[in-house]
Amino acid sequence: MALSRPDSDQRTFRNTGYGLRTVMLCILSVAIMALDHNNEHLKSIRSVLSAAVHPIRLLIDAPLSLGHWIGDNAATRSELLDENHRLKKKNLILNARLQRLVALEAENTRLRALLDSTAKVNGRVLIAEILSVDMNPFRHRITINKGSKDGIYVGQALIDADGIIGQVVRNQFFSAEALLITDVDHALPVEIVRNRLRTIAVGTGDLERLSLPFLPRNADVVDGDRLVTSGLGGTFPPGYPVGTIHEISSDSGEPFLNVSATPAAALNRIREVLLIWPEPDSAQRAADEDSAGAARPPEEAGTIAPQKNTAAGDLQ
Repeated sequence: MALSRPDSDQRTFRNTGYGLRTVMLCILSVAIMALDHNNEHLKSIRSVLSAAVHPIRLLIDAPLSLGHWIGDNAATRSELLDENHRLKKKNLILNARLQRLVALEAENTRLRALLDSTAKVNGRVLIAEILSVDMNPFRHRITINKGSKDGIYVGQALIDADGIIGQVVRNQFFSAEALLITDVDHALPVEIVRNRLRTIAVGTGDLERLSLPFLPRNADVVDGDRLVTSGLGGTFPPGYPVGTIHEISSDSGEPFLNVSATPAAALNRIREVLLIWPEPDSAQRAADEDSAGAARPPEEAGTIAPQKNTAAGDLQ
């Protein structure tokens, strides 16, 4: 009986060769690593291999990158519109808060002392959207989507981010009708910021022009003077921008100047308005003035009565 066969001898030789090759490869790997660690001879080879493997890496990462891109761009149109609408409302409120800076800069220490050093704060406000605009060219009226259910009342002032817009003249449950300051039936007590000269701005029927018909010829008024609400009458809180004087002329023999002003608010481009409530102390002060004026004869109360019907009520 033969103890070995030729095939068994070859298998033994092959197994011995595999082990030897493995040992040789390990020694070669250690030598290459040591050589590269000391002298970095394989740096260029690694760069070439990295460039060759890069497309494969991108292909492997493609599903994950695509998933992230879809997730970042999956916001729906309605969500973006809601966010845009919310940011517009926030910006409108912030601009309305800041617009009183013109009047506050003109105040001095004496006024703050008269107010017992109490800082002025803005009252409650409510945003309303314009539902419709009166198409009659002789009537400047708008309809808003807030009404008595929201606490709106007749005579309430409307502003936007730039200045005074008008006041509510008709109140309904779900909506209200407002009269713009440029309507021919509207009059607004104002004062000039530069010298605190008080007068009345009346509508002209032109959305870009107000008239100040009660300034005498010797009045201290110049082109560019800024107008703000005086707070007299109790309808409009004091200090809100009304417009800027841009035209002054005088007719010989006339006791008053012909003064025109440009409204601060772009009345032909408004889409949203702010309804404002007077501050408690201002409301109480206006009520006291109204009651005191009603108790005295008109000539003693010093009321100014323009020769037209106004929607603002009694103007002090």
